[in-house]
Parts: sequence; structure tokens; C-alpha cells
Amino acid sequence: MSDDPRGAASEDTRSATYAELAAVGPYGVHPGHALITMVEPHPGHEYAYNRWYEDDHYYAGAMAMPWMFAGRRWVATRDLQLLRCPERSAVAQPVTAGCYLSVYWITEGRYDDHMKWTVSINRRLNRDDRVHHDRTHVFTAFQDRLETIYRDGAVGPRDFHALDHPYAGLVVEVIDAHGPQERAELLEWLRGRYLPQRLAGSPCAMVVLFRPTLLPLDRMSYVKQVEGVDTRLTLLWFLETDPRDCWERYFTGLDEAVAERGVGRLELAAPFIPTVPGTDRYVDQLR
Repeated sequence: MSDDPRGAASEDTRSATYAELAAVGPYGVHPGHALITMVEPHPGHEYAYNRWYEDDHYYAGAMAMPWMFAGRRWVATRDLQLLRCPERSAVAQPVTAGCYLSVYWITEGRYDDHMKWTVSINRRLNRDDRVHHDRTHVFTAFQDRLETIYRDGAVGPRDFHALDHPYAGLVVEVIDAHGPQERAELLEWLRGRYLPQRLAGSPCAMVVLFRPTLLPLDRMSYVKQVEGVDTRLTLLWFLETDPRDCWERYFTGLDEAVAERGVGRLELAAPFIPTVPGTDRYVDQLR
């Protein structure tokens, strides 16, 4: 205990603040929001990046924050990168860029609260030299969840389980509509017809749909502002099998289907497998 009464009072004040914050506001289990971040470590820095992210940043820069209640890392080895499409992508240039993906769930209704904390903690991490700069953010965006489509209805894991359940693969798809009205039409078609048909009998347990939100103006300078806030949709497909085993059958054709409707363009379809926390497995297979 500090001998300085001012220090003790300061500690009491901080403790009281935490107690007050915990007693108010939403605290449901549903992922109302997500952070989806696809990153490319610079050549020669792959091992250092992986160890920094797993040993420090995944926790200090994400999971330790209020209202970020689940997270998981994914990796695209070179053979998975080569499955991506389209070749000319507005998201990844080249389309193979971004071999690591992290996905985090944020409690519904707590986006603003979380953003205040994350901006502050990332400033502190930078000041304390706890940020790995030899990397490029290819696709980093906070997102609002729009809907979750399940293959098996009410049976099986829910979306709030998805980052803890041992899914064997994840596919990220990004679609850019021609405008806000076209995005609304696209969303209605996806959730009403296309996605339920694609899920039926497939190895995919669920698809979660998101729309991106703007990053705060005081974000870190190495993270570019989010594009397509009014026009973009992001889809996360959670797979029960390795994406290499089902890619051709279940993850080709969306680009043509979207183009035929005349409402937008598929800008990225990218498969990933889960990392093995605490190891450097797959790092030697990125190039």
C-alpha cells in the first residue's frame, strides 16, 4: 500500500470507476461488431511478426480490451493464397497480399466504448515501443454485423461461439456494390436466396455478414481509412473442413453471380486455416 494518501485516493478513484462502468450499458453475448484485420509481414520479418503478434499484441492490443470478448488468428499459406480471386482486387494488391488474418468479436452496443479504449491503448503501445512496424495492413476494418445465416438453423454453434469453436477454415469474401441502394439489394439477395442455397449440404456451418465502419480520425497513421463504408459487404464463412478440400465446389461462382445481377463486384475471396497459438507453424510456408 502506498504511503502517499494522494496515490491511495487515485487508486480508489480508478477502482470505483471500473465498478461504475461494469454496472451500466449493454453486456450481451452477441457480436454486434467485429475487427477484421488482414496483414502482410514484410519479407524477412515473418517469424518476428508472428511471435510479436502472438506473444504480445493479440493480448495487449486486443483481447485485454473491454468488450472485445473473442478472437482468433488465421493464416494463408502460399497454396491458399494462390486460390484467391479475383486477380485484380481492390482489397489486396496483389491479391496474394495479407497472409495473416485476425478476427475479433465486440459486444453489441459497445463499439464507441471499445474505440475510445483501443485508440488510447495503441497510442501507449507505440510510445512504449511495443508495435512491430515491419508489416502492412492490407485490409483492416471495424465492422457492424448485419446478419448471420446458419446452415442448420437452430442446431449447432452460434456466431458468438464461432471464434472459439475449432473450425478448420475460414473464407473471407468482400463485395463492393455500385452504390448504397445496390448494397441493400445485394444484401437482400444474399441472405434471402444465395447464401441459404450455398450453405445447404456444404461444409460451411455459418456465414456472418458485415458492413464496414469508418475508423476514428485519431487512428494510428499506419492504418489507412476504411473504404466502401456505404457500398461494401464483408462475408465470413466458417468451415468444418480445410478450404482446399471444398474450394472449387463451394467458393467459385459468386463473382459471376454478383456480376449478372448488375449490382456490384466481388473484390476478394480468400481462404484461411487457423494458426496454432504459441507456435511458428506455417510461417515457413508463406512464400
